[in-house]
Amino acid sequence: MDDNLMMIWQKCLQFMRDNLNAAEDNSDLKKLEKSFDMLFDKVQPLSLVANNLTLIVPSDFYKEYIEDNYLSLLSAALKKNIGKGVKLWYSVMENRPKGEEKPVTMNIKGQSVPTPKTQETMPQGFSANIVNPFVVPGIRKVNIDSNLKPDYSFDSYVEGESNKFAATVARSIAKRPGATAFNPLFLYGGYGVGKTHLGQAVGLEVKNQFPDKVVLYLSSEKFIQQFISAAKAHKQTEFANFYQMVDVLIIDDIQFLSGKSATQDSFFHIFDHLHQNGKQIILTSDKAPADIMDIQDRIVSRFKWGLSAEIKSPDLSTRRQIIEDKLSRDGIVLPGDMLDFLAVETKTNVRELIGVINSVIAYSTVYKRDLSLELLKETINRIAANQKKIINIPYIQEVVCDYFGIKKEQLLSKTRKREIALPRQLAMYFSKEFTNSTFTKIGEEMGGKDHSTVMYACDTIKDVSKIDKEIKKYVKDLTERIKQ
Repeated sequence: MDDNLMMIWQKCLQFMRDNLNAAEDNSDLKKLEKSFDMLFDKVQPLSLVANNLTLIVPSDFYKEYIEDNYLSLLSAALKKNIGKGVKLWYSVMENRPKGEEKPVTMNIKGQSVPTPKTQETMPQGFSANIVNPFVVPGIRKVNIDSNLKPDYSFDSYVEGESNKFAATVARSIAKRPGATAFNPLFLYGGYGVGKTHLGQAVGLEVKNQFPDKVVLYLSSEKFIQQFISAAKAHKQTEFANFYQMVDVLIIDDIQFLSGKSATQDSFFHIFDHLHQNGKQIILTSDKAPADIMDIQDRIVSRFKWGLSAEIKSPDLSTRRQIIEDKLSRDGIVLPGDMLDFLAVETKTNVRELIGVINSVIAYSTVYKRDLSLELLKETINRIAANQKKIINIPYIQEVVCDYFGIKKEQLLSKTRKREIALPRQLAMYFSKEFTNSTFTKIGEEMGGKDHSTVMYACDTIKDVSKIDKEIKKYVKDLTERIKQ
């Protein structure tokens, strides 16, 4: 590395560090400095040629974080130590081909540093001059209902350790939809952990910042229904053309495309068109991309193009913050012991948490009772008694079908396709584990299967789950769901 370049870079870092407190509205200077040092300790200058400065960064995330949080400060530092009109380039270490020592510079055309916010990142192999053949010159974009809920904004989204990474990425996307490395954004996690809220928050922020952009949120079930209707009317082309004009597409529960081959074909082409034209795609799922069964490999590979972020169930401190935030919006203030009790007693997911809070408020209002710790205990005990489910074979079948995105008729059928046979074996295994039913009884409930088939399924799952990570994960996830 050029010693002169390193000296210039060190001066830039020192300038930025000296001006941190002025650039940030934050009095905790030591915390700012620590965060700054941790970030830029892994950023190095690679070259400075004709006012083109190339920085080595460990991943795309570093580039996005620098641009979103330090670009103004970096602009001033470069102007002071190098001069006007500096263009930034990034060399991303993660993208280097195997066997090559040198990192590969991403195809990023930088602007002059004083106006870096207008930088655009184009996917490799695509031209900035791509023309959308479905948009006729002079014709305005269609005005559609985005299907977004105003309550699902970033302002009402409570961040904690379980969702901090996903939320940080989502906010970055909302500032520059389609122009970050996080495309698609694939959010996955269990039931009710806030995937839908976060996806819609991006859409709401985009509509707020860029009113002319077309944002559309819908469930995968709705997408499938629309495709089926279009296919019956021989209007698949019009269906595809409509979605190809969307700027930000948010699809919930994408795992339900499982087994829908024709719909998957249409989705694949829509995805490719949007991605190639710099449109933002956000998908949510209760499973990671690799865990979704019966999805075309080419689609799974595209799920992995951008960023997959897991959202876990909120921890105790986050649950407490969610409760406090929800109650404050309703004009209710509870003492600390009551907040702690609610947070401890509702452990599974955000949706359940909000349901409990609403039930407590409603009970207090209807019966004209003051909110108290005693009332909270009464209400939660009542909810628990009403929601307690009997674990039987039909219930287990329902949980398994919901987890794998299949219908009960498929589970009970005679097909031996892996995407159905595996869930069926798991349902048999859990029926034996959680009920007192005999092998014969389980076989009858599973579409008239022989008792030996049930025995084989139980032994298979028990043995394979010890050595196969995928099956082990299925057993763990489904055990938790059945017990809920």
